[in-house]
Amino acid sequence: MHAILVREFGGPDVLRLENVPDPRPGPADVLVRIRAAGVNPVDVYVVTGTYARKPPLPFIPGSDGAGEVEEVGAEVKGVAPGDRVYIAGHGSTLSGAGTYAERVVCTPAQLHRLPARATFAQRAALGVPYTTAYRALFHRAAARPGETVLVHGATGGVGIAAVQLAHAHGLRVIGTGGTDRGLDLVRAQGADVVANHHTPNYLDEIKQATHGRGVDVVIEMAAHINLDKDLSLLAPRGRVVVVGNRGRVEIDPRQVMGRDGAILGVTYFNVSEADFASIHAALVAGLDNGTLAPVIAQEIPLADAGRAHTAVMESGALGKLVLIP
Repeated sequence: MHAILVREFGGPDVLRLENVPDPRPGPADVLVRIRAAGVNPVDVYVVTGTYARKPPLPFIPGSDGAGEVEEVGAEVKGVAPGDRVYIAGHGSTLSGAGTYAERVVCTPAQLHRLPARATFAQRAALGVPYTTAYRALFHRAAARPGETVLVHGATGGVGIAAVQLAHAHGLRVIGTGGTDRGLDLVRAQGADVVANHHTPNYLDEIKQATHGRGVDVVIEMAAHINLDKDLSLLAPRGRVVVVGNRGRVEIDPRQVMGRDGAILGVTYFNVSEADFASIHAALVAGLDNGTLAPVIAQEIPLADAGRAHTAVMESGALGKLVLIP
């Protein structure tokens, strides 16, 4: 089969399309034919070797995907050849046999049924972005209907997922982006208020939108730029959940203290198997009833995985990048 094989840690140029042997499932495994694979910033960190956990070399990157079941191990129940599934959960990226390939071996816990209304590309966009957004909003921030949430950087995969999820759960949503096109997209996904984070007075616009009270929850995609600003926007007992960060930042802790606020972290690889099951039960229900609809920015051929890794780290993304084998 064709797969992207990484033989050394490095930049996009180490992502090379090669012919490798087809994987074979064990008695407790499932073989999936990949129709689309999601591209996430964490994939870039793993490939560069800068992530906290490293797979053994050589390895196939990727943890998100969607396709059809081709073969089922003798011990597997509830999954059959021909089932349409999406892949989300631990096991692929860090085992060295990921989804940037025509086929991948998964555990049954990594597989979730595909609602009919979504495309393979949309289904491949569910894993890291929607799991992260759901956990940030509801497991870490304990966001409740009626609260106000600021999605700071709402145009990317996790940002759009957070906007859709918060809107569906009855929160008032403020989303930021850097272009008019991006703000239009965020508004279309359910944001009640949008603000351009490149304009000098956008923090004042957010404060005015809350009548001076502040926001209850901030979902933060770039803490190295925004964390101190976020603290100034918090309502009493407000919470900031840090989803993304690319460097150190200086903050004024008094802004947290005076509000009885909290700064919380979230990372995909800390999600337990039980939490995965809970999160994806909710996500499948949202796909079924139409309240969740991943936005695909680009579908890129598998051979151009290096281009996808460059694009996913650039600012101004409008939705999710996926690879098509």
